[in-house]
Amino acid sequence: MADTSDLRSKTRYDPSEVEPRVLERWLSSGLFHPEPEGSAAENYSIAIPPPNVTGSLHMGHAFQDAIMDALIRFHRALGRRAKWILGTDHAGIATQTQVEQLLAAEGTSREQLGREQFERRVWEWRAQYGGQIIGQLKRLGASCDYEDERFTLDPAYAEAVAKVFVALYEKGYIYRDRYLVNWDPGSRSAISDLEVEDHEVTDALYYIDYPLASGSGAITIATVRPETMLADVAIAVNPSDARYERLVGESAILPLVGRRLPIIADDHVRPDFGTGALKVTPGHDPNDFEIGRRHRLEQISVIGEDARITDAAPERFQGLTTAEAAQAVVAELRDQGLITRIEDYLHAVPFSQRSGERIEPLVSLQWFMRMDELAAPAIEAVRSGRVRFHPASNAAVYLNWLENIRPWVLSRQLWWGHRLPVWYRRGETYVGIEPPDGEGWERDPDVLDTWFSSALWPFATLGWPEQTPALRAFYPTDALVTARDIIFLWVARMVMMGLEFTGEVPFSDVHIHAIIQAPDGRRMSKSLGTGIDPMDLMEGGP
Repeated sequence: MADTSDLRSKTRYDPSEVEPRVLERWLSSGLFHPEPEGSAAENYSIAIPPPNVTGSLHMGHAFQDAIMDALIRFHRALGRRAKWILGTDHAGIATQTQVEQLLAAEGTSREQLGREQFERRVWEWRAQYGGQIIGQLKRLGASCDYEDERFTLDPAYAEAVAKVFVALYEKGYIYRDRYLVNWDPGSRSAISDLEVEDHEVTDALYYIDYPLASGSGAITIATVRPETMLADVAIAVNPSDARYERLVGESAILPLVGRRLPIIADDHVRPDFGTGALKVTPGHDPNDFEIGRRHRLEQISVIGEDARITDAAPERFQGLTTAEAAQAVVAELRDQGLITRIEDYLHAVPFSQRSGERIEPLVSLQWFMRMDELAAPAIEAVRSGRVRFHPASNAAVYLNWLENIRPWVLSRQLWWGHRLPVWYRRGETYVGIEPPDGEGWERDPDVLDTWFSSALWPFATLGWPEQTPALRAFYPTDALVTARDIIFLWVARMVMMGLEFTGEVPFSDVHIHAIIQAPDGRRMSKSLGTGIDPMDLMEGGP
């Protein structure tokens, strides 16, 4: 029998001494690792929102985990098999950014290392921080199933991701297209609409005269991005705007370039903005892109993926940054007397949540997923009460997004993540779980959006596509505990994928909790450097 005399002599409770011993007893008891027996209706399960392997947990995670732990322990105390599914997320953009910053501090880069060596460095990062996260969860006393840990890049999980991609491609939901995307110059990748946040910005609104081709005057255009005029292909006016009725069908001359621009009528144009005449730049504006498609206009891209002016613009502008090009364009327009006035204009500008840089809308060849067919069953699941939100008001947020859903850009120009199961050879495209037979095939270098793999989390962690005992015993899960800011990014997508591939909703109850805020009023964030390690609080403060 262990000597407890020293313990009896202590007069103060020392959590750092007591809690590890208690945890060890819990772990050795096997309570956290229930046998996969019975049915999901008899058992109780929660899948942890997988922490990103970008560092350590912060107070927001501790708050969220405390709620899940209370639910798991309550149902375990009722005598049910209770499984808290544990794992971590590879977090494509976020993790790659962290490792690239580490390499920069070492005086090198991923390009210098090459893809294979870079991926090895990221796996080393994951080994360090993935283990740190699990250690923190244990120190918090979280009753997760530590014997059954998952990672979104594990081989079995990767097989599930590839199977889903191929199945959706074969159904016609996944396709490749040249389309206008949100290009993040910071990460050098396309990102989805949900990874973009609007900031209020005051820009200069320039009123620019475009001479009419007939020589009988000019039509004045207002724009906050003069550098994009180098890619203009038309001028649009509202068909009900009497001021311009006589000009529809005529042409104007694009200043600094000389290209003839047809003057067209389109209902999208707001007569009350600027002069009521709109420069149409399908290569660099989402609304203009749609106008361009309706009127079969050319798409010209004068801003490249490096946010510099391309060779599609006049030579004197090529290679300039967008800011430098704006200054150069404005200077030439002033010299030619084509700027009639300038106003301050406050408006919403899109920025990348990941890099913090201003988004450049660019036409790019990417892989997309059509969402309408998947959204309809996910809407019905909430309307019928099969999935319930707590507080219930969050259901309206979920439904509003799904009812107005847009195609999802899936491909990311990164090296860390699930590489697309796509190969090309001389105009042929092959999509499959295994590489194609024959010589000359090259695999697509892009990876999938992290949220694509995360959408499979509740069932892929339990062994799907195999019909494992764990899947039969613990899927569907019972509850999801998460924050409001990922209702679109994650919750809705899990419901869609769960229904599509298992025929079941992935959980019945979604608990939306409050957000732990940093001193700046924004949510606490590891990537922003505002996270507080819960271990510091447990050990008496930093």
